[in-house]
Amino acid sequence: MEKLEHIGIAVKNLDKSNRLFTKLLGKLPYKTEDVPQEGVRTSFFDVGGIKIELLEATRADSPIAKFIENRGEGLHHLAFAVDTIEDKMKELSGEGFHLLSAEPKAGADNKMIVFLHPKATNHVLVELCTERVIGNQ
Repeated sequence: MEKLEHIGIAVKNLDKSNRLFTKLLGKLPYKTEDVPQEGVRTSFFDVGGIKIELLEATRADSPIAKFIENRGEGLHHLAFAVDTIEDKMKELSGEGFHLLSAEPKAGADNKMIVFLHPKATNHVLVELCTERVIGNQ
């Protein structure tokens, strides 16, 4: 893994949370984005080269809606940048980590992503991400 790429925080209301984090961090989010396939609307803050991603559910069956229903707002995942996501998936799968999908999928902030099951990572949801290459949807 190259570095901690971002920290994902599940929120009920993105606009309200953007105002809160703007006050807390002293800066505006640099990006807001809808990710329809995941049922979320996101915003990103840059704090010393680490991104804070706020995630709001846009539909009741999204993973974020289910997370908030079960656990409430708060830390959702840690995302780590990797060079080649397919290679890292194969390596970690071979080490016994359970991936939540067999293939990487398009995520926010121009990334291809995959999650590791939290049961194998001390109940912390871990995301692997890499820059999306044009044509790699």
